[in-house]
Amino acid sequence: MNKEYLPIDGLDSFCKLSRELIFGSDSPAVAENRIATLQALSGTGSLRVGAEFLKKHMGASVIYFSKPTWGNHLKIFEMAGYELREFPYWKQETKGFDFEGMLGALEQAPEGAVVMLHACAHNPTGVDPTPDQWDQIAEVISRKNLFPYFDSAYQGFATGNLEADAGSIRRFVNKGFQMAVSQSYAKNCGLYGERIGALHFVCSDEDTAKKVLSQVKLVVRPMYSNPPMHGAHIVSRILSDPSLKESWQTELTAVSQRIIDMRRRLVEELSKLGTPGDWSHITNQIGMFSYTGLTPPQCENMINKWHCYMLKNGRISMSGINSANVAYVAQAIKDSVENA
Repeated sequence: MNKEYLPIDGLDSFCKLSRELIFGSDSPAVAENRIATLQALSGTGSLRVGAEFLKKHMGASVIYFSKPTWGNHLKIFEMAGYELREFPYWKQETKGFDFEGMLGALEQAPEGAVVMLHACAHNPTGVDPTPDQWDQIAEVISRKNLFPYFDSAYQGFATGNLEADAGSIRRFVNKGFQMAVSQSYAKNCGLYGERIGALHFVCSDEDTAKKVLSQVKLVVRPMYSNPPMHGAHIVSRILSDPSLKESWQTELTAVSQRIIDMRRRLVEELSKLGTPGDWSHITNQIGMFSYTGLTPPQCENMINKWHCYMLKNGRISMSGINSANVAYVAQAIKDSVENA
C-alpha cells in the first residue's frame, strides 16, 4: 500500500461498497446512481461536512435533535451556525419512547428544518421506533417538507443483522426522500483510531448527485483536503471479500448477542434481588447503551460507593457488563435505588 494522497472524496472502492452496505446492493437509488458518496473522518467528520454543506447550499438554519441525543451532535451543528431545537424522545414515566411528543414537536417545525434521526440503537437511550412508528415519522417529515438526516453509527452492532439495522434508512429511501446519511465504521469494525466513515446524499436523480458531490468536495478541500487511506483499505478489503465479510458478520452477531444476553441477565439479577421498580425497559432497549432511568444522585452513588462508572444522566455501557460482574452491578443498582 502506498502513501499517496487519496482524492478529495476518498477511496472509490470504499465509497461504492459503503453505499451498497447501508442502502443495499439492490437499492434503486444505488442502481440509478443518484447517491453522492464521499469518504469522511468517521461519524463526527461526516456530520461536520454534512452540516456545512446543508447550511451553505440548502440554506438550512434550524435542526431538530431528539432529547436526549449524542452530546457531540449539538456541538457539531452549533459550530456550523445552526439554531438547535429538540423534540421529546425519552419518557421518564414509562422509561420508553415518547412517540406522541416527537410527532407533536415535528408538526410545529418550520419548513426546511433538518431532523437528525438515529438509524438504529439510539444513543444514549437504546430506544428505537418500531417500523410502524418510522412510517408515521416519515409521513410527518414529508408533509411538513422537513429534511431527514440519519446518523448510522451502529449498523450490525444493534441486532447483529446488517440489513435490519439499516432498515429505517432504506424505508425512507423507498418512500422517495432526498436526505443525508452519516456512516461510521468505528464501532462495527473496531476502527476507532482510523477515523473512517462516509457521507451520503440521496438525490432525486444522477445529475443532481453529481452536482452535489462536486460541491461537497469544495467543502472538504479547505477543511481537511482529503481523507486518510488505511482505514478505507481495511473496510474495502472486508466488504469486497465474501469470506472476510461473512466472518465479520458472524463476529458482529456474536458481539451483539452477548450484549442482548447481558441485558437479560441484568434484569434477572435485579428481579432476584427484589430491586424496586420495573426494569423491563433494559431488555426492551437495544445496542451498546442502556438508559437505566437512574437519577443523578443514584448515579453518584453508583460511581462513588460502588465504582460503577456511568454518565449522570443514567446511561450505562452494556458492553462493559459481563458474566463476572453482572450480579455486582445489579447489587449496586438496588442499593442506589433504595438509598440514594
